[in-house]
Amino acid sequence: MAQSTESPEEDLWLFGYGEDHRGTPSSPGRVVTLISHSDFLTLHPTLSPPRPSPVWGAVYHIPPQHVPAVRSYLDIREINGYSIQYTPFQPADSTLPAIERCMVYIGLPENPQFLGVQDPDELARHIWKSKGPSGENKDYLFMLEESLNELGEGAGDEHVEDLARRVKEVGKLAGVVVEGTVHGTQVVEEAITAEVGRMKSGSSSHEQEETEKL
Repeated sequence: MAQSTESPEEDLWLFGYGEDHRGTPSSPGRVVTLISHSDFLTLHPTLSPPRPSPVWGAVYHIPPQHVPAVRSYLDIREINGYSIQYTPFQPADSTLPAIERCMVYIGLPENPQFLGVQDPDELARHIWKSKGPSGENKDYLFMLEESLNELGEGAGDEHVEDLARRVKEVGKLAGVVVEGTVHGTQVVEEAITAEVGRMKSGSSSHEQEETEKL
């Protein structure tokens, strides 16, 4: 992946791989990021290198006339923890052409918001209790798990599924049974539509203070 600039006069393709429920400064939530092969080896020096595998997500096409507004909004929302990168995108439908240049926000290890390796049980307990103006951190995780599974065969992520299971176990110990969610990609799309509406009206849920750790 390479850093670059994007001309506002050009179409923008945006790759998304998460949703948006975080935390507060007093209780920062946890969100996902992508890790390069070289960064993985730095973070996990004792583990065998992982096999190359695709990263599943959704790509959004932004027409030229909307690029400046979308870029400005995303820079405010994401720049605290993420850096802009560009990567190719291959649709799951192999009959569709590949997109050579998609913008993606990635949390790099040198970013102060990057936490690195964490104990999974401790992480699950933290996710269970964290919430912010956009919602509860555990819903972010459950929606991510379900949305990945809805993308297609093989799109599920082992780490995400394991963490979701651990968070549900934390809930059971607290006397709350989490059977699953009814969210998924439809609710994610509805959330995006609502946020675009707020952008057009000059307001945004992210004007409220939120914090997340990678």
